[in-house]
Parts: sequence; C-alpha cells; structure tokens
Amino acid sequence: MTNSFRCTHCGTIGLEPGFVEDAGQSSRGYARWIQGALERGPFGGAKRLGKPAWQIDAYRCPNCAHLELFAGHRA
Repeated sequence: MTNSFRCTHCGTIGLEPGFVEDAGQSSRGYARWIQGALERGPFGGAKRLGKPAWQIDAYRCPNCAHLELFAGHRA
C-alpha cells in the first residue's frame, strides 16, 4: 500500500507504511514517542508515568530506504 507522502531525502512519492518494533525485555512489541526529555528512574529505566505517549507511524522510501517517522495518534 502506498500513499502520496514525499520522501524528504530523495523526493520519491509513495512511501511504504510500516512500524518500528520494540523487541526489548518486557516490551509491548512496538515503539512509542514519549513527550519530554528522557529522565531515568532509580533502576535505569525511563520515567514515563503521567507523560503523554504517542504511537510512532513509520514510512519507508522504496527508492532510497529513508525512514520518515510520525507521532500522530495517542498510544
């Protein structure tokens, strides 16, 4: 499935939709964008309690493989 998005790197129109997978320990299987600067908790993990989280939508250029990432939907 393609769309009318234009690659900001090479100008190709029609990027391929996809997603960025998070395969880390205890992950939910997909990456999220968290608002605000990264703060680490006492055990080294990211503090995210109470911070808005957004789903990352990823699009790949079929010509140059450049990725475009958008955070347009609340997770």
